[in-house]
Amino acid sequence: MNDMSEQTPGPPSDTGPLAGPAPTVGLAVGRGTGEEVAAVFTRVLGHLATRHERPVTLVRSPRVYHSYVSLRPLAIEPGGAGVPEIRRLSAEDAAHYEEWLRARAAAGTRVVFRTAINAQSLYLVRQRLRAVKVDTLDADGARMLLVRDEAQGFYTGGNTHTPGHVSRTTEFSREITEQLLAYALRRAREEWPEGPARIVMAYKFHLLDGALDAWVRDFAAREGIEVGVFQPDTVNRNLVAHRPEDRTVLLAGNEWADIMHLVLLDRYGSGRQEDHCTRNVHLDPDVAGLVEYQTVHGSADDLEGRDLLNPVATLRAAAAIAERYVGCTGAEAATEAALARLGEAGIRTPDQGGKHSTTGVVDAFIEELGAAHVPVATESPASGVALATASLAQAVVPAPGQDLAPGLAR
Repeated sequence: MNDMSEQTPGPPSDTGPLAGPAPTVGLAVGRGTGEEVAAVFTRVLGHLATRHERPVTLVRSPRVYHSYVSLRPLAIEPGGAGVPEIRRLSAEDAAHYEEWLRARAAAGTRVVFRTAINAQSLYLVRQRLRAVKVDTLDADGARMLLVRDEAQGFYTGGNTHTPGHVSRTTEFSREITEQLLAYALRRAREEWPEGPARIVMAYKFHLLDGALDAWVRDFAAREGIEVGVFQPDTVNRNLVAHRPEDRTVLLAGNEWADIMHLVLLDRYGSGRQEDHCTRNVHLDPDVAGLVEYQTVHGSADDLEGRDLLNPVATLRAAAAIAERYVGCTGAEAATEAALARLGEAGIRTPDQGGKHSTTGVVDAFIEELGAAHVPVATESPASGVALATASLAQAVVPAPGQDLAPGLAR
């Protein structure tokens, strides 16, 4: 593909004063409310970078990726005539997004923000780049680390179509299983200096002829860590009936974790799905360390163009990226404090029982943080650099194929 030639700065640093080129943040946008989410993210990241006087360059993928809703009209064509076209478009989106992520990683980008895209394309990319989704939870004082296996299992694989039938082939491997366990163990040790108490795996292991048990047993013996493999319903029962042990790592197949993620967030006080952002970490050696942030909510195509999308998850994602990758120390705490004040004032979108628009909530959030005037540089690979200035009263979003630097060094 020949549309991925954005010019980007060199490798960024997220520790200490930033010297040299600005850190790069990738931006990938899907259909539905993707453009609106991207506008909120761009505006808030720019505001935070400017408040902290930190440089940052935002590099957008040149493709707008499908949501399932944008593909769905093809699915209802008579006789399934649109199915091959859905397969083609899904495969093209997956190939493009994978290649763009590889290009970003090669250029030194460490973090990407992505709006919701068609799950079939997304899971193909996650399989190829060996992704895991990571969340920390507090179960009434018992600390938990949820690691979702996005690299193998039913959510990965491919389809074979014959008249009236679809066959889906998926794989598990010792190599990937051990890689996932090693990442979970390493991440837990980073989170808790004393290390994890145990690793609990929620998988349909009884369908794999004992292979998963054997791989896990070998890993546990080698690393000297307790690893238990359980049926998902057993994990559910234990979570409901018992308080989890402190410092538990929950490594789960995506078939279970995709459903239970929402339940765990709700049960353990991490907030509603619509207010939450999460991150995916890629373990493939070519992109190792590249982190992708996303909102937990989907593309919300029914809200497209209505200015009613709940922006809270996007605000949190922008703050997390600003603090952890751009050097905006305190951005996450300031964001949580501002959101708490908005909640007390009843400034919410309708899905939260409020009467405010997306723009209204973001305006109020910016005001709580302290308004600023943001210098913006828009960089196009074809035309060089054109400087512009944009007020935060209006979001500025890079068009596909453009770079945007919302916060510039002074």
